[in-house]
Amino acid sequence: MQTQVGQRRLVWVNRDGREEAVDLPVRAYTYPSIAPDGKQAAIDIRDQENDTWVWDFARRTLRRLTFDPAFNQYAVWTPDGRMIVNYVTRNNAIVWQQADGAGSPEELMRSDNVKAPTSISPDGTRLVFREDFRATGHDVLMLSLDRTRKVQPLIQTAFNELNAVISPDGRWLAFESDESGSYEVLVRPFPDVKAGRWQVSSGGGTKPLWARNGRELFYVAPGGAIMSAPIEPRPTFTFGTPVKLFDGPYYVGAASTLGRTYDVSPDGRRFLMIRPDVGPPNTIVVVLNWFEDLKARIPQK
Repeated sequence: MQTQVGQRRLVWVNRDGREEAVDLPVRAYTYPSIAPDGKQAAIDIRDQENDTWVWDFARRTLRRLTFDPAFNQYAVWTPDGRMIVNYVTRNNAIVWQQADGAGSPEELMRSDNVKAPTSISPDGTRLVFREDFRATGHDVLMLSLDRTRKVQPLIQTAFNELNAVISPDGRWLAFESDESGSYEVLVRPFPDVKAGRWQVSSGGGTKPLWARNGRELFYVAPGGAIMSAPIEPRPTFTFGTPVKLFDGPYYVGAASTLGRTYDVSPDGRRFLMIRPDVGPPNTIVVVLNWFEDLKARIPQK
């Protein structure tokens, strides 16, 4: 069997690994992002013009949100569910627009580098994003969402730091870093990231994601399994031993796919995952002595 490149399906997977299909056609789904109320999901789809689409779970409708001819990637919802933030490759800009599609996108910031918005603080005042620099690689920066639009680095080192997500209580920042030689999931206080540091994963970990109640931190193990670490966020940050929830085969990214390729429902009971679609093999049929076969099929006079 052969996998059709870029052809994938969205599925719900519960904590025991049992699947439930999402009634969507096979497409190049890449980054799903569930709305705060759990009723919709913004999805980065890498086909046609590489846009962000919005799926309504109850109405079973897929609506195109972005229409820029350039790539629109890494959709992030504001906490009130009214706006969706995107990165636009055409001018290396971070923009946001109304989630219902009304109005036009508004540019929040731009620079010469590739970016990826990853998280918004619970109070809606700060956006955390990845920016790629020639000298320091992948770094974590923060954009103020007030009128100042101030940008400041949060974690900028000689190592790579990416996929930073703010905890639901706004006190902690989880991210992945390769400072140990392989990617691991780390947590630091937010926004004072220099006030502490904890390594949550062991043996590798990427693409961290907080449960909505703040009591679990999920991540992807090197083999593709979804892991969960119990969290006690107050009064100080403590965590327990990570356990495996379920294995793949699910799409967790490729060399050029650095973002988080899954999301969790608001109640924490199931995960929106991407499954590669395996179709029939591509075959070539070679017919020998076809002329003799043709003569046998034609009535002789």
